[in-house]
Formats: sequence, C-alpha cells, structure tokens
Amino acid sequence: MLLSDVAAELNVSDSQVYHMVRSGELPAIKIGGRGQWRVERAKLEEYIQHKYAETASWVRENPLTDPS
Repeated sequence: MLLSDVAAELNVSDSQVYHMVRSGELPAIKIGGRGQWRVERAKLEEYIQHKYAETASWVRENPLTDPS
C-alpha cells in the first residue's frame, strides 16, 4: 500500500504515516529508483491489532472514576 493509502485507512495525515514508518513504529519497505515507501496490508493489520491491544491495556490501567 502507498503511504497515502495507509493514511486514508487510518484517517491520519500522510506526514503522520511517514513519521510512523521512519521511526520504525509501522514496518514498511522502500522500493524503486525513487525509493517510494510501501506497507504490506498484513503489516498494517498487525499494527492496528497491536494498537487495539495497547489501547485496551491503557483503558484498564486508567479507569474512569465516578465524579460523585
């Protein structure tokens, strides 16, 4: 997938996806003479599942408190 496709899938900006790729947060490959980035759909799905698990853990550790 192009980084712009990943950005559309995640509903974030292209620059956010580029940062995720360059930081190693989202696995990607660089191909072609111009070095264009590509993300495998399977890697994106793994990333999304990891984020769901990470968020669920955070929610458990940070419960809402009753204001009363």
